[in-house]
Amino acid sequence: MTDRIVLIGLGGIGSQLLPSLVRYLGHRPEPRPLLVLVDGDAYEPANRSRQLFPDDALGTNKAEALARVFRGSGLALAAIAEHVRSDNVGQIVREDDVCLLAVDNHPTRALVDRHIAELIDVTLISGGNDETDGNVQLVRRRDGYSVDGHLTEIHPEIGRAVESDVMPGAGCAVLAAERPQLVVTNLMVASAMLNCLWAVTEQGSVPYSEVYLDVVHNAARSRSWFRVPAGAQ
Repeated sequence: MTDRIVLIGLGGIGSQLLPSLVRYLGHRPEPRPLLVLVDGDAYEPANRSRQLFPDDALGTNKAEALARVFRGSGLALAAIAEHVRSDNVGQIVREDDVCLLAVDNHPTRALVDRHIAELIDVTLISGGNDETDGNVQLVRRRDGYSVDGHLTEIHPEIGRAVESDVMPGAGCAVLAAERPQLVVTNLMVASAMLNCLWAVTEQGSVPYSEVYLDVVHNAARSRSWFRVPAGAQ
């Protein structure tokens, strides 16, 4: 297993994913990875309907609050109370990491996607959703080659986003008003992200590149676009 798992985004998806992620990792054989939690936002009253935090976390940074909750779980945890930006992404996501990307905006997805395209070996599992549907996309870099393509290649709308479109400090309430979120959709995406991590870790391979999720029909549909390096059979 990798030495570091980096969870970026601790909102509706990330905060629901974290308890099961900690349970899974904390009961694996040692050595266990360092779990790095990354989020620059504070937990707000409006988050209570779909984000999993203790009440005494109100007004505090999300990454720091959840790191406190899960210390003593048998895992080493680190909190980075920052938004991911072009000047810090290289320190946050490193070679050989597994990055779980659970953010709610395309510019951050595009930024992380561009960064990992420069790395040799790294795994990115990115999850997102609208109100009643969502997706989980897997990007594997192996020996400098992208097995599944990239977020921006498969979804050009992510690539068209620019970092200046993100407004750090605007808060989740503003984003939720623009793009309504449901706890049931957040949970479905979080579960699919953990499924993908489990398969990568325990099986060594995943037979898909993306999963589409629909809570109305309680459906999941996978797609694959594996690529073969030039000259390989």
